[in-house]
Amino acid sequence: MAEVKRINLALQGGGAHGAFTWGVLDRILEDERLEIAAISGTSAGALNGAAVKSGLSQGSRDLALEALEWVWEQVGAITDERFEGWLNAASPAAISHLIESSLPFAMSDSLSRVVSPYSYGPFYQNPLRPIVERLHYENICCVEGPEFHICATNVRTGKIRIFDGDHITPEAIMASACLPTLFQAVEIDDPDTGEREAYWDGGYTGNPALFPLFHDDLPSDILVVNINPLFRDEVPTSARAIQNRINEISFNTSLLRELRAIEFVQRLLSDGRLAPGSMKNVLIHMVADDALMRQLSVATKMVATPQVLHQLRAAGRTACDAFLDSHFEKIGTESSVDLVVMFN
Repeated sequence: MAEVKRINLALQGGGAHGAFTWGVLDRILEDERLEIAAISGTSAGALNGAAVKSGLSQGSRDLALEALEWVWEQVGAITDERFEGWLNAASPAAISHLIESSLPFAMSDSLSRVVSPYSYGPFYQNPLRPIVERLHYENICCVEGPEFHICATNVRTGKIRIFDGDHITPEAIMASACLPTLFQAVEIDDPDTGEREAYWDGGYTGNPALFPLFHDDLPSDILVVNINPLFRDEVPTSARAIQNRINEISFNTSLLRELRAIEFVQRLLSDGRLAPGSMKNVLIHMVADDALMRQLSVATKMVATPQVLHQLRAAGRTACDAFLDSHFEKIGTESSVDLVVMFN
């Protein structure tokens, strides 16, 4: 029987582009050589993680796969019928361009920059609520299965808050995915202060948060599923492209900060300036498809079309296949991401 390797998963947020992570998780769950020890997710990563946790806590990979498919079927239903007639058979890049160029998207995008989500008064509703309220929290919050952590950003303090165990609720998942220009802040009681706090998207402070995965009882390997391009060849010049790149940089900053800290500790351990065992030697792996994601934009993040979701899923499976073919043997022994090269 093949050796089973335990890994931690760090799942980025990125709106509907989180369907790429759906494909990665499909491939991992089908590979019995891998055991998921812990998950840290933000925004769409939190939604993906909740689905996986709900199945694995019942001891079933099949239930995790079913939960993932159900979640993304529901996300695909949150669409705009004005776009549906001309999306069939188009590539993700073509769909992204068509949506960005459409009058409905231009109008809604402009409106979000000048109208507060609080302006809708009693007509406001968070579109994620009907989905997250139907998840099975008895299976998501239990101790069985992988550890599960999600994060959100405290609006008043600007600090990260990690939710786990019984603190993972529909409100916590909505908070982790709460873009402040689109959604009203999600208010949740803070058990430490007794205050009711408002939260925005966790991507501002942890996309995803890696430090919950540093515990000694967890494996050293963290597999980051990255859906926001780290690098773009071209300097954006249009207003929309500039705004898109600002968003990508903003939502990668917290991840890069934690990866830099990991690289620093790795260097100290390697040079002998830290005693072996004094700090955990975290091993980093990454699954991504930056070439595909560079063809997309905020349009396909915000407008969830079934065509794009399923093409992103397929791309995630392909990217994970390539990772496992090239780097499976490194899991448990060394990083497959060269952090020194990444930061130089």
